[in-house]
Amino acid sequence: MTTVDGDQRQGSTSMGRIALASLVGTTIEFYDFYAYGIAAALVLNTAFFPELSETAGTLAAFSTYAVAFFARPIGSVIFGHWGDRVGRKSVLIVSLLMMGISTVLIGLLPGYSTLGIAAAALLVILRFVQGVGLGGEWGGAALLATEHAPADKRGLWGMFPQLGPSFGFILANAIFLGVRLNIDAAAFASWGWRVPFIASIVLVVVGLWIRLSIAETPVFKKAIEQESLSRVPFLDLVRHEWAHLLLGSGVMMVQYTLFYTATTYCLSYGTKALKIPQVSMLTITMLAVLALALGTVISSPLSDRIGRKRVLTMACVLGIVWGLVMFPLMDTRSYPLVWLALAGALFVMGLCFGPMAAFLPELFPTRFRYSGAGLAYSIGGILGGSLPPLILTALQARWGSSVAGLYVSAVAVISLLCLLPIRETRHVSLDA
Repeated sequence: MTTVDGDQRQGSTSMGRIALASLVGTTIEFYDFYAYGIAAALVLNTAFFPELSETAGTLAAFSTYAVAFFARPIGSVIFGHWGDRVGRKSVLIVSLLMMGISTVLIGLLPGYSTLGIAAAALLVILRFVQGVGLGGEWGGAALLATEHAPADKRGLWGMFPQLGPSFGFILANAIFLGVRLNIDAAAFASWGWRVPFIASIVLVVVGLWIRLSIAETPVFKKAIEQESLSRVPFLDLVRHEWAHLLLGSGVMMVQYTLFYTATTYCLSYGTKALKIPQVSMLTITMLAVLALALGTVISSPLSDRIGRKRVLTMACVLGIVWGLVMFPLMDTRSYPLVWLALAGALFVMGLCFGPMAAFLPELFPTRFRYSGAGLAYSIGGILGGSLPPLILTALQARWGSSVAGLYVSAVAVISLLCLLPIRETRHVSLDA
């Protein structure tokens, strides 16, 4: 196959601006998304489901959290359609606005004591809108980077949108931690948790300013010139590339499971089951996410040198192993070992996650690449991201934490099996 992409025409200065736009955009979007996860683990059970028991309230909060994952494929189909029809840039601006507005409204939403059950219903609606927005974000941000990048450096430049989850989570965690350190537990449960949601409006304004200055990708421009766009990208995707869609979704599962187990579920498990103070658990989690960034920085350029598939295979095997040791480390209640449990899981997740901004787009042709990459990413989120907090909470309550580790390892096995039939993609031309 040829390795000469039309996007190689871009200079280094242009790629720097593209990298910044993709990084800032995903950072903001994932900040909004993760802020909800932190709140769900810490306070949403009492703010919106006070009449339920602690376990039932936590499950209810995580259920509202899971709603966004089921909305993300819808967002991927909608934004993917227009991204493949009218361009990557304009669609990314709309997704950023949708995500930002719904996040601010969550921060302003009255709780159960004011609106009763209507508060929980509105929370679900806003969380659904969040999910639709994020469903359109990742695929566009990944294509923004990889469709501009030289063919032999798509993994390297694809690293920048992949760093967004690390930076977004650290930022969300830092703001939650800062608020919690300055007010008592009662004030935090009453109104303090709302501050990070409302503050996101500042980030959205910054993100819009940066994205408005970015040009459309040269690969998409070439597709317009050649009149090779799809009339209905989703239908063409399902008709021609359904196997890659399903297999790519399966490869994404382990990444979501590792991340949301280590952050959302373990934040709840650490504070409620292990009785680790909220401030300590937030600090440990925030420091552990640095390992995610490290794994991403290592694996992204490495995939350009030795191949996406080889890097992903090694990461899946490490995920199988780490699932077996993660919760024994957590259960020691030793802060350094708790950090190691989380950091190890997130480092493995970073090793898996780094190459995906190049790997998933390389599986699909230009005419439905936005739809294919975004939908595979989002379906993986349903299977690997929405379910772990729910399943692990129920498993831990009945059988203890050891079963939770086995669940993580089992998902890693599934992702490995989905990876094996897929060809190596690093030499594929995105112009083809």
